[in-house]
Amino acid sequence: MAKILVVDDEKTIVKGLKFALEKENYSVIVAYDGEEALQLFEAEAPDLILLDLMLPEIDGFEVCRRIRKHSNVPIIMLTARGDDIDKVLGLELGADDYMTKPFNPRELVARVKAILRRSRSQALDPSGMRVIRLQDLEIDLFQHKVRVRDKEVDLTSKEFALLSLMASNPGRVFTREKLLEHVWGYDYYGDPRTVDVHIRHLREKIEPDPASPQLILTVWGAGYKFREGKNA
Repeated sequence: MAKILVVDDEKTIVKGLKFALEKENYSVIVAYDGEEALQLFEAEAPDLILLDLMLPEIDGFEVCRRIRKHSNVPIIMLTARGDDIDKVLGLELGADDYMTKPFNPRELVARVKAILRRSRSQALDPSGMRVIRLQDLEIDLFQHKVRVRDKEVDLTSKEFALLSLMASNPGRVFTREKLLEHVWGYDYYGDPRTVDVHIRHLREKIEPDPASPQLILTVWGAGYKFREGKNA
């Protein structure tokens, strides 16, 4: 469960945001001024911050600046102003997004989901690898190209997303639910067996013998993992 810190001095707005986010099963902590926000950030380590600009004690700009000194936690700035200068300054200080009040809570929740999904996907590959090589397989993570024995293989976007996710985390076991979450998104309510179908198609395209896979391995009772091996 992702933890979200909501920072706003307007209690009615905080109440509405808390209700909308908890309805989506997020854990919500709240602060009503900048000083309290910084204290909660240090104590609670939230996964995302909704940060109002006009705060008592310490304003949102300064809160963002201080947090960005030692953290890349996603920040969505909230402002009642329509001044583009505020939005630009907030983004320059390191905010990931902004919304101008009044806003639709459903749109805000959608942005929260998108940013959390993106930040978690990025966190899965902290190494900054550009190309992954194992045996006859080569995966170019930036150009979205896959080659087997020097021949380019045509993958669908979902197949490439599955392969790059697992190959970037060799040895890590992913459940079907986690793969659905990372590749299809938090709002996907389809059959987990969809993953099995895509894995089968992937094996047919990249494995020398799909019936006896050597790269994408099944972990019985758990899910799938990519074989560990030295990246060339």
